[in-house]
Amino acid sequence: MASIVLVQSSQQFTELLRTSRVVVADFYEEGSRTNQHIQLIYERLSERLSRPNQITFTKVDMARLGDVARAYEVSTTPTLVIFKNGAVTSKIAGADRDKISQVIVDLLREAGTDDDGGADSSVAPPESAWLGAEAPKGYVDVTDEVELNGIDLLNVDSSVGSARILFEKSKPSALAALETSQGKGKAKAESEGETAVDWIESDTDQQIMLFMPFEASLKIHSLQLTSLPPRSSPESSSSSSSSSTDEGPTRPKTVNVYSNRAYALGFEEAEDIPATQTIHIAPGDWDATTGTAALELRVVKFQKVTSLVVFVVDGERDDADKVRIDRLRIIGEAGNERKMKGKLAKFGHESGE
Repeated sequence: MASIVLVQSSQQFTELLRTSRVVVADFYEEGSRTNQHIQLIYERLSERLSRPNQITFTKVDMARLGDVARAYEVSTTPTLVIFKNGAVTSKIAGADRDKISQVIVDLLREAGTDDDGGADSSVAPPESAWLGAEAPKGYVDVTDEVELNGIDLLNVDSSVGSARILFEKSKPSALAALETSQGKGKAKAESEGETAVDWIESDTDQQIMLFMPFEASLKIHSLQLTSLPPRSSPESSSSSSSSSTDEGPTRPKTVNVYSNRAYALGFEEAEDIPATQTIHIAPGDWDATTGTAALELRVVKFQKVTSLVVFVVDGERDDADKVRIDRLRIIGEAGNERKMKGKLAKFGHESGE
């Protein structure tokens, strides 16, 4: 927060507009949940892009500085207003992800341009996360809120990927291989071992147990599971019936989701505890292009969520020994930041058991 200027008066704001080439103003309202989500993005932007007398990030409290808000016709929160040489160049009302992304690109140009107009090649744009399905209107990808140091994954094959792979921002390598080999039969690159191992597979059977705590309390709308088993082309992913002759792992079929658990459930324990929601994934639920199934949750049951347990109960093909998952995305809204008191414990299991 040190790189963000908290504006105390209209005179201070006017002086900032005079002395800084670019000023980004976050007009906010205390206690707004939407503001809290934008705040996380805003802080990361300020830490990355602030430049003395060049790019200044500010916060303007609408309740205290209503005169400033009225001067620039700001009536809703959150609203971002970008000034260049004292003049308004753009205004973003609400949590519009696309418009904020464009602002990031514009600010990167400003940050990477010196007074002579030369580009600074050391400035790289922030990495955006790949999504296998479009986020519903009003919701965003909140996967960044996963506390990676606290995740726990049970019954996973240690010779394949680790739990963190699920939250990688990049497009799954198997999907890239499939796109490269379109028109050349099955996923040749993957079958020849040319694709990096950036997925997980279950170990002794088809079941997988994933525990993930969050850095903020979330309102969760849906989960996006991406599964790209070998020998599955994008066209076969949408087939109404899966092939029983394919070798290798299969896609998840039944998923139990538990909210606000303190640790990863044991498999026997999970059978005795009612799931917050059980989801049955039909073959047609998998997107033909991305290999992703968007699992919509009953939002009323997933308010103020501080952790999730995702239990893959079984896979799509009975003859498969393993289940494979390439990516997991969480779609929803971020709320208040959690105050973590010590580490979340992992009871009775080691990762990979």
